[in-house]
Amino acid sequence: MDKLRVTGGRRLSGEIAISGAKNAALPILCAGLLTADQLDLSNVPNLHDVTTMLKLLRQMGLQAEQDDARVVMNGRNVNHLEAPYDL
Repeated sequence: MDKLRVTGGRRLSGEIAISGAKNAALPILCAGLLTADQLDLSNVPNLHDVTTMLKLLRQMGLQAEQDDARVVMNGRNVNHLEAPYDL
């Protein structure tokens, strides 16, 4: 996977278009752990892998709601940074 490195201490904001592929969606879902602000994602595929990732993130304290191809999440209450083995 390619990466994007941001330096300079400036706040990022705005919108970007991401493909609706699972391999694009999973890392972006994890980005929800990094912000206490609401993150609104659209075009998220409704697949088992995405559902499992959301379960994992919720167990870590992320608030996440999925409605068809839309996911709204907020990382303000993330408090547990270890993934459960049994999931």
